[in-house]
Amino acid sequence: MNLTMSAPTHIPVLLEETIEALDVQPGGRYIDCTLGAGGHAAAILEHSSPGGQLLGIDADPRAIKIARARLEAYSSSTLLINQNFANLQAICNKYDFFPVHGILFDLGLSSLQLENGRGFSFQHDAPLDMRLSPRQEITAAIIINASPESQLAHLIRAYGEERYSQQIAHQIVQQRPIITTLQLAQMIEEAVGGRRGRIHPATKTFQALRVAVNQELEHLQSALKQAIDLLGFGGRLVVISYHSLEDRIVKRLMHQEASGEEACLRLVNKKVITPSLAEVQFNPRSRSAKLRAAERITGPGEQFLSG
Repeated sequence: MNLTMSAPTHIPVLLEETIEALDVQPGGRYIDCTLGAGGHAAAILEHSSPGGQLLGIDADPRAIKIARARLEAYSSSTLLINQNFANLQAICNKYDFFPVHGILFDLGLSSLQLENGRGFSFQHDAPLDMRLSPRQEITAAIIINASPESQLAHLIRAYGEERYSQQIAHQIVQQRPIITTLQLAQMIEEAVGGRRGRIHPATKTFQALRVAVNQELEHLQSALKQAIDLLGFGGRLVVISYHSLEDRIVKRLMHQEASGEEACLRLVNKKVITPSLAEVQFNPRSRSAKLRAAERITGPGEQFLSG
């Protein structure tokens, strides 16, 4: 099977801005913590040639296969690992891949995930799965059909910032079992009284379920701290986020580590970078993207100096 041909169209978000923020240099060593279809990785390898090295990580095994085909020309310079980036430090220790010149997190759902039939999108009917990795045990269906109403309401409000969380949770409990994405989306639309504006009323609930299933916020918080320790002096950390919960974590940690006498980071862009109007028109999925970057101004973490 030609994996390149079978992959959904993937357009990397803020590509030029990412390469500039990472300050990609020939011979550099870089980590793409959210490999996806390999769009950002390909650009990093191109700009770090000759001699550049890239460690690519993704929880989805299909992404690894597709990216491997896409990056075939750089196979001698790449190491692709099917893991969650929450295990970043252990991965880098295992493969002796530290310190590094740059680390990228692109936290948005890729085209692969939106179209892989695991229920991330309500544009197509699919089972309520939402796992980034098929090795995970908890699915969205389990959360939807087994959680108490109060717990569901809290989850939808906390992770989706959904003002109608109580009504939605009540409707879910009344209509369980809920098996598919379209069934859930239609039920949410009924619960809130139909559409309001251009955003589908199910959008925030689907976000909340995805975040909960994959423990995204906890894993992000942990991985960012590990990433800072992996950077060598002058190394760059670049994060592209797509909703306020993620951006808040990134902003808080970067500002915290760039403040005070023991600061280990310098903010590269004090104002968040967002896509141009032209990019949003070309790739509507980029419209909510926010890029933040920081540079390491001290040496790597002590745990990595000892090997």
